[in-house]
Amino acid sequence: MDETFETVEIEFDESTGIGHLTLDRPDSLNALSLQLREEIVAGLRALNDLNDDGIDMRVVVIEGAEGNFCAGADIMEFEDDAPTTEVDRTHFQFIRDYPVPVIAKIRGYCLGGGLETAMSCDFRFASEDATLGLPEVDLGIIPGAGGVQYISRLADPSTAMEIAMTGDHISADRAAEAGIVNRVYGEDELDEGVEEFASTIASKPPLSIQALKQSAYMATEMGLDEGLDYDRKLIEPLFGTEDHEEGVKAFAEDDYEPEFKGR
Repeated sequence: MDETFETVEIEFDESTGIGHLTLDRPDSLNALSLQLREEIVAGLRALNDLNDDGIDMRVVVIEGAEGNFCAGADIMEFEDDAPTTEVDRTHFQFIRDYPVPVIAKIRGYCLGGGLETAMSCDFRFASEDATLGLPEVDLGIIPGAGGVQYISRLADPSTAMEIAMTGDHISADRAAEAGIVNRVYGEDELDEGVEEFASTIASKPPLSIQALKQSAYMATEMGLDEGLDYDRKLIEPLFGTEDHEEGVKAFAEDDYEPEFKGR
């Protein structure tokens, strides 16, 4: 890819349809400076623009450089006013609203705004040595980008309060038990595990994957009856797609390998 940035690296594998974005401030444990937050958005936008150029980008993996995901906000940039301004929230919302699935690949420290970044992603896969937490209470503030909200939904309000009120670090295994992390891998198995999962998602019909993402998030905001009506509206246009025809053909013919093209 032609785009270059100072605090992130982006790569795209056209053979798999998987994009990679790496937070690249290893000297600060990939802490979220203003520049890094802006370049996360710019990097993700550059990857998504590939689809406008006729290149099929279907999944993005976000990770941190040199053994740490992200240690949180760059405290050196804190001012007297509240550190969580509108620009702080931008990259979290951009990840959440991203049109293709986003996977957080977590090694090392994943704290504060780093954990909120990971929880903005659709999936979280961690190595067994990962350390997660919300330490903002020790700075006299609270997680400002949804940390308590996310954990209350992924786990429960009591777990969210325990993690946020103590400021303690938790292990990847504890995070997985609580539902904050999807899967935990051995250090040497994480890359392969994430790539295998990403490849599986990338091989599925893109329009169905987009609809499933919309359905899952709306489920937390609607009652059951509303959600069922919403899913019916999502599925109706999918019946008329080429990908639906391709899937039906593959189901009917054992030796047929479908090619889903997002149309």
